Amino acid sequence: MLRHLLVTAGLALAAQAAHAADAGKIIFVAGNAQVVDRPASEGARVQEGELLTTGADGFIYVKTIDNGLFILRPNTTARIATYHVDARNPANTRIKLELLSGVARSRSGEAVKLARQNFRFNTPVAAIGVRGTDFTVFTDDNTSRVAVISGGIVVSGFADACRPEGAGPCDGTASRELSAAQRGQLLQVRRGQATPQLMQGGTLGPDEIAPPRGDEPIGKNAGASVELNLDAKKSERVSAAVGQVPLTSPPPPVVDVPQAPERQVLWGRWQPVLGNAPTIGLAGPEGSERIVAGNFAIFRTTGRDYVAPEQGSIGFAMKGGEAYVFNDDPTKSPVAATMNNGKLNVDFGSKSFATSFDLAAGGDVYKMRADGALRSDGRLFGNSAFIHPTNMNVDGVLSNENGGSAAYLFQGRLDDQRTANGVTFWGK
Repeated sequence: MLRHLLVTAGLALAAQAAHAADAGKIIFVAGNAQVVDRPASEGARVQEGELLTTGADGFIYVKTIDNGLFILRPNTTARIATYHVDARNPANTRIKLELLSGVARSRSGEAVKLARQNFRFNTPVAAIGVRGTDFTVFTDDNTSRVAVISGGIVVSGFADACRPEGAGPCDGTASRELSAAQRGQLLQVRRGQATPQLMQGGTLGPDEIAPPRGDEPIGKNAGASVELNLDAKKSERVSAAVGQVPLTSPPPPVVDVPQAPERQVLWGRWQPVLGNAPTIGLAGPEGSERIVAGNFAIFRTTGRDYVAPEQGSIGFAMKGGEAYVFNDDPTKSPVAATMNNGKLNVDFGSKSFATSFDLAAGGDVYKMRADGALRSDGRLFGNSAFIHPTNMNVDGVLSNENGGSAAYLFQGRLDDQRTANGVTFWGK
């Protein structure tokens, strides 16, 4: 009896694991196309990690489990490496697509839109992240080119901290963004090149190398009508499968579903310094979260809760800030300082962060640095300023505002007479 129960439980777990491995369903096939070693067929399920290939006349349209779209055009090899969706906690969603060669198109599903920080599209030479997007990619072993149909992308070559095995976009100083507003342009990455090159598409664009079929949803240009091919019934079946309204039907009414806004980060100086009036009040907006250190304050307003992802990393660029150097001698006035070469990197997997910048004041330059812990609600807590290599105390927050932002207050002793106090603001 016990053995029977164990076998039954094992079979149930195996069935559950198999279900969890579903990445999507094939909704259209044309020409020579395979899934692993079997012919691709409409209605077949696609599992995580299965290799998809198309021949010279082949097309495969996959509708992902969150209603996204992954399309392989002729002479293409790709796989859906990971498609784990956590609807209750999108921060745990992990999605990775891999294009090994050829031309493919990716249109974000609902899970990707809720967890863009955990989506990665790899080629042999580059990592692609999204801002809620529809894009096409060409790649061979040495060169990748990406064009955007709608939304925006962030691209980085594999170098330094950006590795193929990573999760989420490789945001950093070497990454470059491209939006649908930059029509006719694309980003190109060659093997060993960290920073993508912005260039005109011309004959090098993915759509020119492997044009879409007439029944590919939303065609070549965002907002353009879809032209039916000669097999009108098949075209309308594809449109219905991906959730598009048939061309012969009137569009459905648009229903706005109100959502709480992202929590904003406000920062400033609440005390006058060197005759400069305060730039922010100490009370802050009603219900906001407040952090105060020295002369500066940060507020994170009410809104949608920030939930830190469980995987991936993100890099921020310094967008603003203010700082002063104070002398222990009360007869000496503070000195305004400037901050340059700022870096802030957050590792969600290890729940940690590291930051640094150059602080310049009175002809001197100080290398400020800190690392610390990340809390699940996006709070940043720096390690003690007396633990090497940290030399300043840091207290801050993360926000999803404008695709991702951060701010932190810092205090640090520069020498036996002077201390620094300031605030930094960071964005994508």
